[in-house]
Amino acid sequence: MVKSMPIGVICNVCSVLFGGIFGAALSNKIPQKLKTEITLIFGVCSFGMGLSSVTLMKNMPAVVFSVILGTIFGISIHLGDAINTIAGMMKKPIAKLFPNKTSLSEEEFMNQLVTIIVLFCASGTGIYGALVSGMTGDHSVLISKSILDFFTAAIFACNLGAVVSTVAIPQFCVEILLFLCAGLILPMTTPGMIADFKACGGFLMLATGFRMMKVQNFPIADMLPAMVLVMPISWLWTAVILPLL
Repeated sequence: MVKSMPIGVICNVCSVLFGGIFGAALSNKIPQKLKTEITLIFGVCSFGMGLSSVTLMKNMPAVVFSVILGTIFGISIHLGDAINTIAGMMKKPIAKLFPNKTSLSEEEFMNQLVTIIVLFCASGTGIYGALVSGMTGDHSVLISKSILDFFTAAIFACNLGAVVSTVAIPQFCVEILLFLCAGLILPMTTPGMIADFKACGGFLMLATGFRMMKVQNFPIADMLPAMVLVMPISWLWTAVILPLL
């Protein structure tokens, strides 16, 4: 039975809120080496979360096809650019509330602000986690992400200040909407479709891990349509294609 409370969403939002406050308060006490190298650890954790989800896959051809087709579609409609544009629009009111009082130039300040808006509000892991939480009541992905997000927000807040905490507001709006919509999707799914959905999200988390470790700059935002395509393609593969083979 699906849990009615958005526990994972609340945990994730609170992690960004308090992580930003924590980082801003202790910015002068956190060593620069830790600020730089902890991101690599975040990447490894994301990689491990992705691997655990990929192993749940029931229909490999359907999942692989969904990732490829979804990414092609995302790149074709310039989804990543659109998300960056929306983040750029959000940065103006946020920056007015918390003007740049750091040593960063105005351009650097704005660029980093856009980065965290995209990271916390439009990440593959967040979207995947909110949908899984709403569909199955499994909050483990969002709770695991919350641990990463707390420290990520703290590290960013060392440079940007308390402005990082305000990103929790649009993050809540995005994740709670996905959580609520997921409850409508659940009756139309099968266990195999949900497993393939989790596996598809695992691929996005793997790509996120590679990106955070600076191994390869995967187009995470452009890969997001795969999350929409994977369940219909999984059903099509099971109901139509497999019986013909």
